[in-house]
Parts: sequence; C-alpha cells; structure tokens
Amino acid sequence: MTEDQSPSALAATHAAAFTQSRPWTTQEFADLLADRFTHLTGDGRAFALVREITDEAELLTIATHPDHQRQGHGTRIMQDWMRKAAQRGVTTAFLEVAADNGAAQALYSSCGFGLVGIRKAYYPRPKAAAADALLMKRLFP
Repeated sequence: MTEDQSPSALAATHAAAFTQSRPWTTQEFADLLADRFTHLTGDGRAFALVREITDEAELLTIATHPDHQRQGHGTRIMQDWMRKAAQRGVTTAFLEVAADNGAAQALYSSCGFGLVGIRKAYYPRPKAAAADALLMKRLFP
C-alpha cells in the first residue's frame, strides 16, 4: 500500500467528496482494508472499495476528490475494479446509490448497472428529508 492509498488519504478524499452524508473515518477505512474480502482500486485522488465473497461483489464506496472530478477517474476506477473482480471469478455485482445523486447514477448506468430495488429514506440528510437508496445490479459475462 502506498501513502496515497493509506486509510487517512482515503478518509480525506471521502470527506471532501461526501458533503451530504457522513464521510467514513480513517479507522473505518483501516478496518476495511484489513479485511481479506475487501479490495481497493485507485488512490487518494479517486478510489473504490469493493467487498467480494465467492462470486458476488458489492461496491462499498467510490469517491473522487473534488480537485480531480470530471476527468474520467470515476469511469476508469469503475472499469478497473469490475475487470479485476471478474478475473477473480465474480459474476454479479451490487451497489446502492442515493436517489439524489444523479451523477453517480449516470456513472453506474453507463457501467451496466440496472435498478433492482429501493430502500426508502435510507440516507439521512442533515438539512433535508432522508434520501432513498437505489439498489443496482450488474452481471459479468
């Protein structure tokens, strides 16, 4: 792990990118990175954390630092983790996204994810009503 993949670097990017919800802490990232089922793709500019168990993967979080947004990092990170997961035998991937996060929804749709369910009022919002979580799924060839 390089310095720009450290739990503190990931937490800093997550805090900068997640302004509508609680960002994850350095300790939460450290715990996830220590888990043998969790895989990191990327670095402190843009990253994805994915948990893989048998033939299923769940995108736990993805973040791009605001200084690096709109440069294709999100698409590259998505393609990279999906390729690596497929190489490890994953056949199905899941994720959830806030219904008020149109940019993320567009990214996931462009990567082949489709809507499979909704969790009502799942994401608390400090100054607004809680946002629904959209559950999305993708099959790998």
